[in-house]
Amino acid sequence: MPVAKPDSCNYRKIFFPMALAEQLSPTALDLTWVRSQFPSLAQTVNGQPAVFLDGPGGTQVPQRVINAISGYLSRDNANTGGAYQTSRNTDRMIAEARTAMGDFLNCEADEIVFGANMTSLTYALSRSIGRELEPGDEIVLTLLDHDANFSPWKALEEKGVVIRAAKFNANDCTLDMDDLARQITNRTRLVAVGYASNAVGTINNVAEVVRLAREAGALSYIDAVHYAPHGLIDVRALGCDFLACSTYKFFGPHMGVLYGKREHLQHFQPYKIRPNTNSIPNCWEWGTLNHECIAGIRACVEYWEELGQRAAASTNMRRRGAIVAAHSAIHLHERALMEKMLAGLTTIPGLKLYGIRDPKRLDQRCGTFAVRVDGYSPLELAAKLGERGFFTWDGNYYALNVTEQLDVERTGGFLRIGIVHYNTAEEVERLLSALREIVKA
Repeated sequence: MPVAKPDSCNYRKIFFPMALAEQLSPTALDLTWVRSQFPSLAQTVNGQPAVFLDGPGGTQVPQRVINAISGYLSRDNANTGGAYQTSRNTDRMIAEARTAMGDFLNCEADEIVFGANMTSLTYALSRSIGRELEPGDEIVLTLLDHDANFSPWKALEEKGVVIRAAKFNANDCTLDMDDLARQITNRTRLVAVGYASNAVGTINNVAEVVRLAREAGALSYIDAVHYAPHGLIDVRALGCDFLACSTYKFFGPHMGVLYGKREHLQHFQPYKIRPNTNSIPNCWEWGTLNHECIAGIRACVEYWEELGQRAAASTNMRRRGAIVAAHSAIHLHERALMEKMLAGLTTIPGLKLYGIRDPKRLDQRCGTFAVRVDGYSPLELAAKLGERGFFTWDGNYYALNVTEQLDVERTGGFLRIGIVHYNTAEEVERLLSALREIVKA
């Protein structure tokens, strides 16, 4: 069952709304205002300005998120469902945060589930879906994914579920769509795939994956953790059954969010304690939630809203429209940074860049770069850069199948450099200069 490979135009439609982007100038992102929102960006290391290129592991947060968290703890710290003011304030705040995340993902508030992180939410859902699976039922995964979208499903092998894994192309680290289509059979019950690779930055054609799953009568589960800070998510347009993300990857606090179609959240039965309600989405949320961080999630979405209003020069936009405008402005800014980073990395002696390297295919990747340099381990590079104030990651970042297939796991994985919208062209230039200096030393 061969699948035509999508062209770059299709990827652009998945990545961001072209019509809105064309309405915005290349300078629509007010970078001075953006950076002023993040107090941590003012830090220095050994007398050098800190450069946060660790976004794939967790982004920095704007001051309003910090204020919302501390403000909740100082005013409204209470459990839910009580017959008194602070408890009612907490109930209202959680409801407002659900609505805000519904706008962020383009779904209804009762389709939003809060949890500790994407990993725990995925395990909870896999256990629930697994209750209805029988020996011989199949789940299709990919070898390009973060292990949080692999191991929770693979654990169902203990019930006799068959796990099938689609390969990726080693030369450019793109998902092998033909192989994924071959893995889907009439026994497939669920297809789980990442929106974007946290290791190498590839953006997958998830719309096609969802279509293939639907044609086979299977559910689709999308891990959007790495994609969320870079591209617009529209679960209605995508048609996926479930989608998970982590707010600390798009400028919020350390929590996870799960979207599930209402009919699925109502149908599947979560493991839970008896007193917990059977109503969605609360029945999927175990124990007392992290209320202060949920207050931070609401503030995080409000940051996206203001960012979009500034980009579009309009304060009359609905929140969803402002989020669309924010992503359009971010795309233009990050695209320029990616071009600069890609051009610079390819000139450094002994450096190997993994993933998409063709400047004409940048719509198929985000600004996450995995590299290795001859003569240096990734840890050595990360440490030398860290001394100079550049924060990068080394290792496998839990994308274990990627580092194993590319035969770098035993030698320290990759050095990962991650760009988000608060980074600047000057920071990219400084990072490239530092790498050249380290290599020449």
